[in-house]
This record gives sequence, C-alpha cells and structure tokens, in this order.
Amino acid sequence: MDLPDDLHNMAFVITGATSGIGLGAIAALAKAGALVIGVGRSEANIQQAAGLIRQENPGARLHFFLADLSAQNHVRTLGFQIQKYLQAETSGQLHALINNAGTVSNRFTVTEDGYELQFAVNHLAAFHLTHLLLPQLAAVPESRVVTVSSNSHRGMRMCWRDVMCRRNYNTLLAYKQSKLANVLFTYEFNRRFGKNGILAIAADPGLVNTGIGLKGTYGLVRWIWQRRSQGGADPGVIGKEVAWLAAAPEVNTRESAYRKHGVPVQPSRYARNESEARRLWELSESLCRIRFGG
Repeated sequence: MDLPDDLHNMAFVITGATSGIGLGAIAALAKAGALVIGVGRSEANIQQAAGLIRQENPGARLHFFLADLSAQNHVRTLGFQIQKYLQAETSGQLHALINNAGTVSNRFTVTEDGYELQFAVNHLAAFHLTHLLLPQLAAVPESRVVTVSSNSHRGMRMCWRDVMCRRNYNTLLAYKQSKLANVLFTYEFNRRFGKNGILAIAADPGLVNTGIGLKGTYGLVRWIWQRRSQGGADPGVIGKEVAWLAAAPEVNTRESAYRKHGVPVQPSRYARNESEARRLWELSESLCRIRFGG
C-alpha cells in the first residue's frame, strides 16, 4: 500500500494533524512531495509536529492552521483561510480533504454553539469543512473526501430523540453515534456528489495506539481506553494507509465507500440506510446553518 512516488502537483488538507493518525498521514504525504495543510488546536502541538516532519523532510511543503473544531465559527474561519491559501498556492485546487480530527469526552460537555462535544468535533466539523472546501475539491477531477470513522459504528443507531445525548450521557454511545454519523455522511455525500467526480471514503483504522481516548477522559473510561490502545497498531502505519486512500489513483468507491486498512468492506446495514442518511444530512445543515453545496 505505497503512495505514488511524486505528489508535487497535489494538495491535501488534514485535520487533527499534530498527533496520531493525522501526523502519520501528513508526514507520509509530505515525504511524497505533496503540499500538505494541517489543522491543529494547539500552537505548541503545531510547532512540535512541524518540527518532526521537517526534521525528516527538510524540504517539506507544509503549512498549518490553528482552529478549535468544536466551534462552528472557528470551522468557518478555517475554511475561509484554507480557501485563500489554496487560491494563492494551487489556483484554488484541493485534491483531498482528510477529516481526521476526533475527540472523546468522559462527561457531557456542551460547545459554545450548544452542541454535544463529540458530535460537534467528530461529525459536524467534518460536515461543515467539507461544505466550505467543496469548490476547491470540485476543481480537481476525482478528488477525495476521506473521513476517519470506526468499527464502533456497528450496532449503533442515531438517537433522534436525543442526538446531543443530554439525557443519561454515556461516553461510548456518544462516540459510537458520532462514528456512525461519519459513515452515513460518506454514503450520502457520494449519492449527492459522486456524479461530479468527488469520491468520499470512510476509513476504519481498526484499533490504533493513539491518545484520543485519554485527552478528555478519567477514571474507568480512561483506564479502558488506555488498555485497549496499548494493543493497537502504530498510528504512523495507519496514517500512511489513510494517506493512500486520499492519494492513490487506484482507489475508487465502486466496491465500497467504507475501507478497513484500505480494503473495501461493508459497513453496518443501518449506516447504508438512505433515509437515515438524508435525515442526518438535513439536521447537520440546520445545525451548521448552511445549505451544503449551495
């Protein structure tokens, strides 16, 4: 699963790019010569990640933006910043957007917009940023939108009566719902925009040794995440897999828009339900205050 040798004419945006899978993906793409635009929520983490990448690839074409993806106004500002940067660097062309940023929260946490934190970061930020960068993606034949999901979407249904999980909050159920939303979004995106040449893929990374479940958790939940992650794969290896999905010309969605370690597999039947996907799409438009593609 090797990346193309020369990606000098391609540009990629990666959220959650300062650690874990995102750092692995951005490092792999930079090594292949691509213009890579990373998004991080901490200036210190951005500086550290940029230093690590440039240490291995001094000539890396690398740019980072700072954004808190839990806030809709930050996502909006980020989208406009990336648009402006791409216009200057690539005449407004974007070859792939990798929606990798994710979070886990031990307790019910409300964002400044009044939304549950995991749903806001793991789904709404990806939905909104994809909308904002759609013109740049549409400017490139067969561009990609890769959203990092999870096998944990299986056995889950959308909690329509309480999407924000305000009643009886459960960390794992809120996370599973957000990962289900990633898959529903991917399939609905392809139904709406696949004919325009933009391919959406939901990437299942399997169990990965990252700190995602340790940043906003404590007690038993933190202990479980820590024990599980220790048996996971190297995030650098998984990051390269995600980068391959975004860049390799042989990737297509005819077999399945859901990939585990790059291999096409079927997600849950519910995740492929068109009416549920359409309902989530319309809700997401309302919550983000946008008309997708409009």
